[in-house]
Amino acid sequence: MSNPFTEVAEGDPTDAELVEQAKNGDRTALEKLVLRHQAWIYNIAVRMVFQPQDAEEVTQEVLIKVITKLGTFKGESKFRTWLYRIAANHVLNMKRRSAETQTMTFADYGAAINSTPDLDLPDPRSVPVALPLLVEEAKNSCTMGMLLCLDRKQRLIFTLGEILGASDTVGGEVLEISPDNFRQCLTRARRDLHRFMNNQCGLVNKNNPCRCPKKTRGFIEHGHVDPHHLLFVPLHFERVRDVAPETVRDIEDIVERQHVAIYHDHPFLQPSDQVSWLRRMLESEDVRGPLHLN
Repeated sequence: MSNPFTEVAEGDPTDAELVEQAKNGDRTALEKLVLRHQAWIYNIAVRMVFQPQDAEEVTQEVLIKVITKLGTFKGESKFRTWLYRIAANHVLNMKRRSAETQTMTFADYGAAINSTPDLDLPDPRSVPVALPLLVEEAKNSCTMGMLLCLDRKQRLIFTLGEILGASDTVGGEVLEISPDNFRQCLTRARRDLHRFMNNQCGLVNKNNPCRCPKKTRGFIEHGHVDPHHLLFVPLHFERVRDVAPETVRDIEDIVERQHVAIYHDHPFLQPSDQVSWLRRMLESEDVRGPLHLN
C-alpha cells in the first residue's frame, strides 16, 4: 500500500492520471482514486473522533466533498495536497461527534483511568475472543482516547506527522502552514502527550503502576471495551508501522519519542464495506451529473 504522505507519493497509475481520466467520465478511474485514499482519510478520522462509526461518517463526508468538487481541481498543486486539505479543513471544522461532546483534559483522563480498579483478567471461558485480543483492545482504546485530550489541531498534526509519517513539508502543505510551523506544532503535541503518558502509562514508564492487563476487566465492566464488538483490533490487519514508516526528523528528543512507537503499533484500520458504499454513491445523480460518469 502506497503511503500518500511520503515526500514523493507513489502509485501506478499516478493520482494525476486517475484524476484526468475521472474528469473525463471514467468511473473505474474514479473508484481507483478514491479507494487509494479512503483508508488514509479514515485513519485520520478515527483518531479525530474515536468511534469507528463516526469516523466512517466523517470519511464519507470528506469523500463526497472531494468527488463533487473534483471538476474544480486545476492541477495547480499536487492532488494529494488538494485532497488532504479538504480532509483537514473538514475534520478541524466539523460538528462535534459523540466522543467530543465533553471536553477531556489529560487530568480528567488520568483520573478516569485511576478510578478503574486493577482486576484479574476475565475467565477465558466467559468471553468470545482470546484474552490477548481483549488486552490489545484495552491498550489501543486507551491510547486512542488519549488523543482526544489534545485540541483538534494538535490531534491532526500528531496524526499526520507522527502516526502516518507526513514530513514537515507535506504536513505544512496540507495544513497551509510553513514546514517550521508544522514541526513546532508537532513538537508541542508530542510533548503534551508524552508528559501525560510518562506520568501515567506503564507502557512508556515502567515506574507507573498502570498496566493494560490489570485494567482490561475494569474497562469491560465500565463499558469501554466490548468483547463482542472490538473496535480497534480487527482479526486481520496491517499495523500502522507497516504502511507508514516513521519520518526521521533532525534534533529529535529520543526520550519523548518512546510513546510514538505505541501508536505505530496500532492497527491500520479499514472502513467497513467501503467498496459497496462508494459504488452506491457513484450511482447517485448528485455525483453522476457533475462528473458525467460512464
